Amino acid sequence: MDEENRYPDSIMEICQLLAKTDDSQLIFDFFECLFTRAELRDFSNRWNLVKELDAGTTQREIARKYGMSLCNITRGSKEMKKADSAFVRMLEKLKETH
Repeated sequence: MDEENRYPDSIMEICQLLAKTDDSQLIFDFFECLFTRAELRDFSNRWNLVKELDAGTTQREIARKYGMSLCNITRGSKEMKKADSAFVRMLEKLKETH
């Protein structure tokens, strides 16, 4: 199996493990082990941009606030507009917890 075909299996394995735990500190610690500081910052910013778009913040404001390119923000916006968007479904889960 080549590398391109292996990565979805590994990601799904991680997702399945995360779905089995309700220990948010363990997940946080796992992310700190798995990702570099820069990767964690990017990961965090991508989630923040989704929340900002949901709140109605303009793309230019998000770009300024997080130092992100408009291309990345536009990509997130397009993902949110897709039918059955995973971003929208996760935002709904976030709203359920608040």
